[in-house]
Amino acid sequence: MAKVLVLYYSSYGHVETMAHAVAEGARAAAADVTVKRVPELVPDDIARRSGFKVDQPAPIATPMELAEYDAVVFGTPTRYGNMASQMKNFLDQTGRLWMEGSLVGKVGSVFTSTATQHGGQESTILSFHTVLLHLGFVIVGLPYAFKGQLSLDEITGGSPYGATTIAAGDGSRLPSANELDGARYQGRHVAEIAGKLFG
Repeated sequence: MAKVLVLYYSSYGHVETMAHAVAEGARAAAADVTVKRVPELVPDDIARRSGFKVDQPAPIATPMELAEYDAVVFGTPTRYGNMASQMKNFLDQTGRLWMEGSLVGKVGSVFTSTATQHGGQESTILSFHTVLLHLGFVIVGLPYAFKGQLSLDEITGGSPYGATTIAAGDGSRLPSANELDGARYQGRHVAEIAGKLFG
């Protein structure tokens, strides 16, 4: 049974929702799944005034525990075409794991959320991949075997690099059924590959 960590940062709840869908998919592949989040860097009073979802039930992860899992699926909103600073700050604390090679050969995967359809979904995931490659992860995306990516019937997230959702500029749009299906598929796909590598 593969051990999978779904590790996310979410300001308004969109990435959190996607994270739980990823976890559902991984559990469907009989993986031992844990959902955690990275610490918030925004002061609590400012986060509350800004409408952040501050009471998320997922426990806070520590950088060193990444080595305990066979696969890590990372979720982050985009910030100007890159991962959020909260996630980057967390990853910047993995120097010891990098030095020891503790993450080499583990499965890594990424999903994201943007305000708009062309708000940096692919660049966020691809730039995240650079960090994972430096750490030694084997990268897994969302293959076109997930047919929801091919749909032209609706505005939808999703790319071969990873599952995505579109939140709208004011955060009013929730992840669609198709986007959640993509997240579940990605979670299952990651768990199956991790199971083959570590089973």
